[in-house]
Parts: sequence; C-alpha cells; structure tokens
Amino acid sequence: MNRALAEVSLFGVIVIGCLLVVLYAQRVRAEASPDGGYAAERRLGFGLGDAKAAAVRWTTTTNHREIGMLYIAFGTVAAIWGGIDAMMMRTHLLTPEANIWTEQTYNELFTMHGLTMLIFFVTPVFFGIGNYFLPLLIGADDMAFPRLNAVGFWLLPPSLLLARLGIVAEVTGAVLAVVVPTDWLSVLLAFQEPAIGWTMYPPLSLAPNPQTNFLLLGLHLSGIATTIGAINFITTVIYERDESIGWANLDIFSWNMLVTSAIIIFVFPLLGTALLMLLFDRNFGTTFFAVEGGGPILWQHLFWFWGHPEVYIIFLPATGLMSLILPKFVGRKLFGFKFIVYSTIAIAVLSFGVWAHHMFVTGIDPRVRASFMATSIAIAVPSAIKVFNWITTMWNGDVRLAAPTILCIGSIGLFIVGGVTGVFLAVIPVDVIYHGTYYVVGHFHLILMGIIPLMMFAASYYWFPVLTGRMYDRRLAIFQSSLLVVGSALTFTTLMALGFLELPRRYATYPPAYSGLQVVATVGSFIIGLSVLMWLYNMLWSSVRGTPIETADPWELKATEQFTPEWQWFEDRLERERGVPPSEPEDIRPSYVPAQGERPLSIYGRIKPVARTVANDAGIGAVGGFVGTMLMTGVLLLAVVLGVFDLESFATLATFVGLPANLGLGYALFVAGGTTVWPLLFLSLGEYLPGTLTLVTGLWYATVIASGFALAFYTGQPGLQLVAYLLFVLLGHWSYGLGLAGTIATLGGRQRRPSAGEGE
Repeated sequence: MNRALAEVSLFGVIVIGCLLVVLYAQRVRAEASPDGGYAAERRLGFGLGDAKAAAVRWTTTTNHREIGMLYIAFGTVAAIWGGIDAMMMRTHLLTPEANIWTEQTYNELFTMHGLTMLIFFVTPVFFGIGNYFLPLLIGADDMAFPRLNAVGFWLLPPSLLLARLGIVAEVTGAVLAVVVPTDWLSVLLAFQEPAIGWTMYPPLSLAPNPQTNFLLLGLHLSGIATTIGAINFITTVIYERDESIGWANLDIFSWNMLVTSAIIIFVFPLLGTALLMLLFDRNFGTTFFAVEGGGPILWQHLFWFWGHPEVYIIFLPATGLMSLILPKFVGRKLFGFKFIVYSTIAIAVLSFGVWAHHMFVTGIDPRVRASFMATSIAIAVPSAIKVFNWITTMWNGDVRLAAPTILCIGSIGLFIVGGVTGVFLAVIPVDVIYHGTYYVVGHFHLILMGIIPLMMFAASYYWFPVLTGRMYDRRLAIFQSSLLVVGSALTFTTLMALGFLELPRRYATYPPAYSGLQVVATVGSFIIGLSVLMWLYNMLWSSVRGTPIETADPWELKATEQFTPEWQWFEDRLERERGVPPSEPEDIRPSYVPAQGERPLSIYGRIKPVARTVANDAGIGAVGGFVGTMLMTGVLLLAVVLGVFDLESFATLATFVGLPANLGLGYALFVAGGTTVWPLLFLSLGEYLPGTLTLVTGLWYATVIASGFALAFYTGQPGLQLVAYLLFVLLGHWSYGLGLAGTIATLGGRQRRPSAGEGE
C-alpha cells in the first residue's frame, strides 16, 4: 500500500467532509418566520468576484482577531495532518510484523508526526488563541505590531510546505506518472519524507536525502515566525494594556503567554543556529556534528537546550487556559493566583537547566548528570503548586457538568499521572532502564495529549459564543469530551504498561507477546481520532446552525463576579450589532468571599453530613444491588440450562484477584461486586444518564455495563449460541438494572438533580 497516497486520501476525505458539512449547514439554514412558517430558501451566490474579495481580505488583514482565526485554522489543519500520521502508525502496530507499512514508512511517519504536532500544531493554535483574546483581556485595541503580526503568521504556511514537501512531491509524482514518463519525474521522485526521527540526531540526519534540507529550512522559517510572534506578545502585554490593568491584576492567561514568549526569545534563535549548522554539515562540508568534528553529542546538547524549554512553551499556555477556564465552571475564584504566577515564572527559569536529562544514557560525567537530575526533580515543585491550586479551586465549589469542566478535570488527572512518571524518569537509575522504552512515550504523551489539546478543546467550547455568536451542541460536546479523556487515558497508560514491560520504542516491529497491549493502545488512539472528528463536526455545524446567542453571559459568569473583559467586549458587540440588552443575574454570589458572621465548619462538621449521606446511599445501594444480583442470577441460571452460558466461568473470576479457581468463590465475588461496586457507580453516575433515577436510568446503566460482562465471561460460544449468550447477558443485566434502580427508588435513595432547562 502506498503510504503517501493513503495519507493524502485520508486528509482529502476529512477536508472535503468539513466543506460538505459547512455547505449543507448553510443550505438548510432557514430561520422561522413570525407567522410560524419558514423563510424561503436563500441560495448563496459565491462568484469569482466574491472569492477574490475574500482572498484579498484574509491575506491582507492585520486585525488581531482575524489573524487569530487564521492561526487556529492553520494549526487545526496541521493537527489533522499529524494526527493521520499517528493513526497510520498505530494501525501499523496492530500486528507484530511490518505487514501494513514498511519499516521505512513507519520511520517516516514517526519523524513527521512529531515535528508536525510540536512545531506546526500546538504553538500556532496557542498563538491564535492569544492573538484573538489577549488584546481583549488586557483592554488593548490590537497587537502592538499589527503588520508584523500578519507577517509572523504568513511565514507558517510556506514553512509547513517546505517541511512536508517530500509527501507533496511523492504524491504529485505518482499522479503524473500515469501520463508522464518516469524519467521526466526523477526530480520529484528523489524527494522522500525523512526517516531520521523527530529529534534529527546525526549521523542519521546527515544521510543523503534532498528533502531533509527542505525540512531544516522549513523548521528554521517557522522558528523565525514564532520569534516574531513572541516579540509581539511581549510588547503588547507591557505597553498596550489598559491603564487600569497592572501586573497585580493582569489575567492569568496573559501572564502565561508573556512568560512563554520570553522562553521563545531565548531558545528559538538557538534552534535556528543549530539547524543552519546542520545544513552546512550536509551541504558545505563543515563538521559541526560529524564524528571528526564537534560530534553528534553536540547536536543533542543544542537540540535539547531548545527541546525541553519547548515542552514548557507548549505547556504553559495550556496551564494558563486551565487557570482561566476552570474557576468559571466551579463558581470559585482561582485559588493562589500569585503563587500560580510565581510557579509559572519558576518553571520558565528552571526549564533552561534540565535539558541533559534527555542525555543520561550518553555517558556524560556523572557529576553533571547528578546536577541535572536535581534540577529535573525540582521543576516538579512549581508544577505541583499549579495542580494543588487547581484542586483547591474546585474544593467546595459549585461544579457544573459541561464540556469544559470534563476537559479541565480530565486534564488534571492525566497531568498528574504524566507528571509523576516524569519525576521517576528524572532519577538516573530509573531513566537508564526505561529511557529507550515505551514508558517515555507514555509519559510524554500524557502531558502533550493529556492537557495541551484538551485545554484547546476546552477553550474552543468556552469561547465558542464569542467566536461565532452561536452555541454548540452541548450534549455532543459532553460526550465528545468524555470520549477524548477516556481515549487519551486508555492509549497512553497502555503505552506506559508496555514501557514497564521494557518494550523498546521507535521500532516498527515487536515480539508477538506484546501484541495485546499494542491493540489496546491502537483502539484508544482510534477513540481519540473519533472524538476529534466529533469536535470538528460540532464546531463547523454549530458555527452555521447553532442556536444564536441571546445573552452575552451564557455561562452565568456575572453570578459569581467572573465576567471578564472579553465577555464585556462581546456584550457591547451584541448590544451594538443585534440590540441584545445586557443581562443581570438574579443573585450574585461572590466566588471567593466566605460567609460573614458565621463560624467556619470544622473538618468534622464538614465530613459528618457527607459521611452520613454516603452511608445512607451506600446502604440503600447495597440492598438494591443484592436484589438486582439475585434477579440476574435467575436469568443466568436459565441460560445455563439452555447451554449458552458456562457456569464454570465464575471459577475463572476468582483467579482475577489471586484466589483459587473455585466456583463458589467466584460467585461470591460476583455477588460482592453486584452489591457494592456497581451500585456505588450507579449512584455516582446515574444522575447524568437519560431519564429519572428509576427504571429508565437503571436500564441505561445496565446496558452500558453489560458489554464488560459479555467480554469477561465469554467462553467461545459460536454462531447462534453466541447470539443467545449475548441476548441472555443483556436480559440478565436489564433484570439487574430494574432491581437496582427500583429498590433505590422504593427505599428513597439519591434522586437525580434536574438538568438545566429540563421541563421547559
């Protein structure tokens, strides 16, 4: 299978699908008329003159919001391209042998996935968010240098084209080869995607391949663009903010963009210099990184002096978004604002002193290694300060179920796992063992995927009304966010498990013993890909067909005194353009002032009512679980009589917890789980399932958990016997759900809280 044609075809299908969604949404957009009918369909005429006017407008604009949208669109395209690389890699790893793509193709995918995501996806998207919202947050009219801002963006498309010219040339050559003699296409066919790894270590990066030169030039050009953008952000924050905004009340996202831009100023020029040195080695006979000259280790020092601060260049804006968005959905002011700012600055400073922990296995002086180990462990402290402050912000807050909330809380959980594993890798003996394994891949991606893209999605949902004047499909957003968190956790914790088993990374083949976990990781990656497509559909469809915003406070921020300047700007715009009057909340609850005149409850006073409620719910849930388990047992016994369920599978259940394979012990575990674990999960999640917390919700819950039972107790039934087995599993779980939910409702257990807008 030709990798280039497959990749370009997938990319084209996604792009065409996006266009069709937008065109169809515009076609069916018919607003209801006052008499109850619908307005006549208005066909959108878009001729050559309109296309030319749109092209001139978007290529010459210096408006910070429009440039921000261009950055975001460019980063999204790059993310789709790099994401397709990742999906193709994970598809390749479904089998231990290289029988889907070749080893060469796998190495090409591995190389360009990393560079595309790091350089052309993450930073441009954060720069786009910064361009759009930072001037609004600080009260500036525009960025400090509007024209330079436009130049910074328009350097990125050619840099991406240069970096990925290999696949463009390969596809062009393959298409032209149908009608043109192959000899005429020798120049195009000479280009190949580099297969040197995204770190571009010499001597691999010194191998002859003309596309590597263009890759280095593209990366150098993107570094210039990034540096231009960083200079603009620094100047804007320092000189363009409103007189009422000082350093003490500068918003947390602007603080993070300021610190991020400062890191960029120091490290990207160094990367550009190293890239030029490598170009000279490749084309002019210098020996900066050749064995007879400076040596390959010199490249590693220069690359990682950029590479590890780069991790924080893409991480700090995500933490800024977390610190800005999370308080809005928990009804509490950000806890420890000053300490989060100090931790951001501390991370920036320490980031310049940790690069050699990537080189612990290169044989550098043990005393030097020890100093970098100490610094690498120390940088965990300011990161932990952020995590504890985020958790404290949620404490005793009014946490609302929304897509940004799910993404924020999921990001915190994934970041904790990724961060703690990073502390382990900072310890030299641990790193020596696991440095070349999937443990590093899992740790790295729990940070890169676990918080960075998740916070981008959270920002897209949070600011979607400002960007489009419409509201997205909230139910789809909640489902998509949950799917994204689950897919990320499944994929990258599985990779960490592979690392614990010491499976080497970067290899296109692996021993068959690891195939099970590799399949699980691939399934998780497909879940991520599916959730991203859902997000893309929701954004495109809702931008045209979403419900128009009728208030500038869709998140009820005024009620907790968190109506920030960008929403004030949006409110003024709605009033000016659509005549929507400013809204006022019925009640204002300060998000940080404790109740006056009341003595704060002691820890015992806080825990006692919670413990009483938990004990009551757990007791009722246990009774309901026991009733449901007995009903389910009756259905399973009928399945045993009919020969479609093997009773001995309960004996296997006992072995999962280290007990002997005994039927009685297995059934006892089954009853214990049905009486404790599943009822508690039902009580926790039931209020978010469709229907009330009675029979309907119980059926939904039972249907979901039936899939796990069907897999765990399957004993190889074929054909119609398998169909009957699945039918009885479903009937048994429905019996369990009815017994559980019915008993809880009868005994007066926890009731479902009404959702927003229910009953309207």
